[in-house]
Amino acid sequence: MTAKEKQMAHKGAKIALSAVIVVMVCTLVYLFGRTDFNDGYTYFAALGAAYQKSFALESLCGLIGALLGYPMRALLTTAPAVITSFIILIAAIMVLFGVTLVDIANVAKKGYTRTRERQRQIHEHRNERREERRREREEREEFERLGNRTPEDDYPDYTVPESRSGRRSNDRIDIPLDKPGKKPRAKDAVEIAEEQQDQDIINIIRNANSGVVPDEELSASDVARRISNKKKSRKMSAGAKQPDPGTAEDETVDEYNTDDTFDLKGETRRVGAEVKQNQKTEQAQYVYPSTKLLEPAVDSESESAYMEMQNNATKLIETLNSFGVKANIVDICRGPSVTRYELQPAPGVKISKITNLSDDIALNLAANGVRIEAPIPGKAAVGIEVPNKVTSMVTLRELVETDEFRNHKSKLNCVLGRDISGEIITTDLAKMPHLLIAGTTGSGKSVCVNALLMSILFKATPDEVKLLLVDPKMVEFSKYKGIPHLLVPVVSDAKKAAGALNWAVSEMLQRYRVFSEYDCKGIDSFNELVDKNLAYIEEQKQKPDYDPEAEEQPCLDIDGLKVPTEHMCRIVIAIDELADLMMAAPSEVEESICRLAQMARAAGMHLILATQRPTVNVITGLIKANIPSRIALKVSSQIDSRTILDTGGAEKLIGRGDLLYAPVGAPKPIRVQCCFTRDDEIDRVTAFLKKSHTAEYNKEIEDKIRKIAAEELNGNKGKDNGVSPGNAPEVDSMMEDAIKFVIESGQASTSMLQRRLKVGYARAGRMIDDMEQMGIVGPHQGSKPREVLITMNDWLERNNMLGSPEDDTAGEGEGTSDDDDPW
Repeated sequence: MTAKEKQMAHKGAKIALSAVIVVMVCTLVYLFGRTDFNDGYTYFAALGAAYQKSFALESLCGLIGALLGYPMRALLTTAPAVITSFIILIAAIMVLFGVTLVDIANVAKKGYTRTRERQRQIHEHRNERREERRREREEREEFERLGNRTPEDDYPDYTVPESRSGRRSNDRIDIPLDKPGKKPRAKDAVEIAEEQQDQDIINIIRNANSGVVPDEELSASDVARRISNKKKSRKMSAGAKQPDPGTAEDETVDEYNTDDTFDLKGETRRVGAEVKQNQKTEQAQYVYPSTKLLEPAVDSESESAYMEMQNNATKLIETLNSFGVKANIVDICRGPSVTRYELQPAPGVKISKITNLSDDIALNLAANGVRIEAPIPGKAAVGIEVPNKVTSMVTLRELVETDEFRNHKSKLNCVLGRDISGEIITTDLAKMPHLLIAGTTGSGKSVCVNALLMSILFKATPDEVKLLLVDPKMVEFSKYKGIPHLLVPVVSDAKKAAGALNWAVSEMLQRYRVFSEYDCKGIDSFNELVDKNLAYIEEQKQKPDYDPEAEEQPCLDIDGLKVPTEHMCRIVIAIDELADLMMAAPSEVEESICRLAQMARAAGMHLILATQRPTVNVITGLIKANIPSRIALKVSSQIDSRTILDTGGAEKLIGRGDLLYAPVGAPKPIRVQCCFTRDDEIDRVTAFLKKSHTAEYNKEIEDKIRKIAAEELNGNKGKDNGVSPGNAPEVDSMMEDAIKFVIESGQASTSMLQRRLKVGYARAGRMIDDMEQMGIVGPHQGSKPREVLITMNDWLERNNMLGSPEDDTAGEGEGTSDDDDPW
């Protein structure tokens, strides 16, 4: 028998079994029906009566049911006939679909096991909720008791109650039990997915944040527990006591916390007394701020998140199918604010077909913008990123308490947030080595900068890292005034900021001269040399012939130069609004930033530049070329996104800390949800540092910055007022008219200036070149007109800040006065 004949025979058997099933169903209907034509009729008369009844719609069995129903009822009576027909029907169904009695028993066993497991899970959940409420009530009473402080409590208690932390991961999924007489609660999302969706998509939704494919034997509660445990491994419980390496404050608390009952108020006083005693010594020991000063994380995820993933996955496949694009969902990654659905297109489907449907996908999903990543780096899939309707906040505390941050050796390791798969993203400023942050107002730019600065406060001592903060808006960095990490007070004047950057350049050059003298390649090798010197001195002190009163103490030397005994600290320069500095002193600021970006890495000096105007006249080509690591938050257009990242995508972000992080060497930007740092958290941490350590500013550096700023200010006045006309650059008398015409027309070309201003070609070309140097027009683009980079308001504002002779005359001679002091 050939394969085709076998296939035909198999189909014939299937058809025969189907016919048997139909006949037995009709027979059961005949047997259960109230037929009055069974008695007193012959076999064929009963068949005719059944046919007539069914034709008149008075009977449902019909002729087919009477074929076997009449003789079976006559021979076996009704009950045995029904049992026999039912057995034959079940046997035919099992043979047709290949189902055995063992399979049926397994299904029944799974249902029983699932129901029993669900009841056990609900019982455990109720017990845990009861225990949690009791614990929260005790903590709230304890915190209220500690809140009634007396005037003699000289050391403030900045500890934040952890009642809101609770069981962040254990309460993530609640599986209710519907009871009669009560309002039914929402179904578990996994159960709804099992009823409405294919098994492949169900498994993907079950493991959206797990990364572990569950077996078919797992119940809904098992899947929920696995997802919860997976997330618990990513987030450390806020209530758990985790050791903090190198943290003196945590070690002090652990030293006294030997009993089960911990007197928080008494221990706070004891720590305060020790801090005051240490302040009286020549060099106070630095006490790291505790993570209890930060707000605990609050888990906002629920079963509605899984319902949302299931609905979006279904709509996404239906939308693509409606446009003729065949694709399968291979994975789902759920982040704090965005979920990525990874699709694998069918063979022959172009990626461009999917990317061109971004607006249609957003319309069908009712989403606030959809971003498509095609392809995903390292995967043979296309990622469609959809904003979550149920978002979860990423707090600074949950990131600072993780091992990724605690165990990192670098003192400049900063937490950034969580990526689209929920993994923690940290960034090391020592390797970046500089960072550019740009985004529109309200996108989370200042929150991102605060997260980086707060990470440094939790990681490094003032002797290891110093901060130089420039805040032209005078409101963003004001909370950091008085902390011991500051090199100088927060700089708020634009002219003084340019002087501070020039001082940073001179400090960088001075450090390189020191490195050259001691034959060191950078700050790391120099500090290693200092460590060797300190170890050598300590070794010499242990010798019996050591004389502590000798004039010349033991010390290592290199070519006759004594090795220093103090480490060289790293310096982080953070500028909150670069656009204001570029408008006040564009040439000086850009030159200083470029020199620092090119050479400051080995000297241990790093830049963090933030701006809300990502235009080419603020983020110039020189700045972009020397700062490879960038962060783009929500921007208004694709042009601004390309200005920051050299690629689009930032215009499709949803704001509120949603950013694209492009570290040096990364093929594509990484989408990250930045951690949120509240103002009261910054206040508590800075108040703790101010209470335990006094800020010691470097007066020499302050004087240098004042001197440099005064020299630049006087030099600019001389140029603006024409004090030295012989050295001033020659400016065309018609330049002002040419600039106004170019800005009003929106494009610039030499021929346009020739016709409008009635000048020669050479003169018009020189004016175009001058406007390019001033940052008004873009570079040459072949036969196309040059692009205008500024607006009329920008030009007028620039003239008001740089060309006001009344202000210059009034302020002359006050460059170094105390009234003009930015601090």
